[in-house]
Amino acid sequence: MDICSFFEPIDISKIGYKSGYFTPRIGDTVASYNKESGRFPSVDGQCVALVGLTDGRGAATSLNCSTAADMVRRYLYPLASIENGVKILDLGNLIPGNTIDDSRHALSEIAAELFRQNCIIVTIGGGQDYTWSLYRAYAQVGKVHNIAAIDSRFDIDEERTMDSRNWLRYIIMDQPNYLFNYTNIGYQTYFVGQQYVELIDELKFDAFRLGWVRENMMRTEPLLRNADCVSVDIGSIRQSDAPANSDPSPHGFYGEEFCQMLRFAGLSDKTSSLGLFEFSPMHDNSGQTAHMLAHALWYFIDAVGQRKQDNPYHDTDNYRRVIVPLDEHDVEVVFYKSKKSDRWWIEVPCSSDARDRYKQHLLIPCLYSDYEQALENKIPDLWWKYYQRMNS
Repeated sequence: MDICSFFEPIDISKIGYKSGYFTPRIGDTVASYNKESGRFPSVDGQCVALVGLTDGRGAATSLNCSTAADMVRRYLYPLASIENGVKILDLGNLIPGNTIDDSRHALSEIAAELFRQNCIIVTIGGGQDYTWSLYRAYAQVGKVHNIAAIDSRFDIDEERTMDSRNWLRYIIMDQPNYLFNYTNIGYQTYFVGQQYVELIDELKFDAFRLGWVRENMMRTEPLLRNADCVSVDIGSIRQSDAPANSDPSPHGFYGEEFCQMLRFAGLSDKTSSLGLFEFSPMHDNSGQTAHMLAHALWYFIDAVGQRKQDNPYHDTDNYRRVIVPLDEHDVEVVFYKSKKSDRWWIEVPCSSDARDRYKQHLLIPCLYSDYEQALENKIPDLWWKYYQRMNS
């Protein structure tokens, strides 16, 4: 499939990037679709592909994001080049469709083709409703997958049509369904309401309050290691660090914490899509938000180059298998520890029918603390939650 026709080239002069400095920079190494060269990058293997979204008609609040991607590029291109062999493509900006549904459909087609080419897609701009497009792309290639949303809300308002505050409902209701798990990282209780907290629990999805996450940011590592798609609402970052959001909040993650989470996502061998949504340049203060997003994206791309190719499903020789018998519960809990990265997984038993459908989801990323919990003869909370989901 030729995806070139979906894009308009970027204007390097408007980004303000000039080569020639003595320090190698990302802008010197990225293969971009720009007006100067007029050449569309070759998508033919493992890479990180940047896609600008300029159509914000799906946002629940007024979102003028026509320059969002270019603003992030202004700060990303001058950053130091990443010397770990990561191939970076900048495909340009997606041409808006006649309707927002046309734009969503176009992104789905593009993302599906990039998945087929084993590329990681990074979208910049637009409303978070484009997460639906990424979901549909996974469905096109037949992949049951996990979505992790760094978001202060659940975006499941039943009274709304498809937009950035109700995209999750449309994914849940889709049939046949290709979503295995949804994880919210950093929700703020006063934004969601108790009835939606209970709904997420009834659906056996995962949701973690901002305060709980910030107590120990390492808690986010296995959550993001388990995600195929990472969807970010910029409003999850506090206004002091990211003011360019149409619905900002004084509370949220610090910029450093956000960079750390994107690094965890980049290190994950599973993550194949990242969306940076709800960035409104008209509300930015001296480019502060664009600058922060560029730094976070740098950490993500740098971490992609440091992936360990951890795959406990196939590469059993590089893993230590540990069985912990829980005598009081008459069950054995099986853990795997990577010899390459020292990361942990926990195995969840299930029926043969569930195993055929969810075989890529039977080993759940976890922390050493889950192993310690099992050593105390306690069923790890993570194991129990996934056991119920797979055997219900």
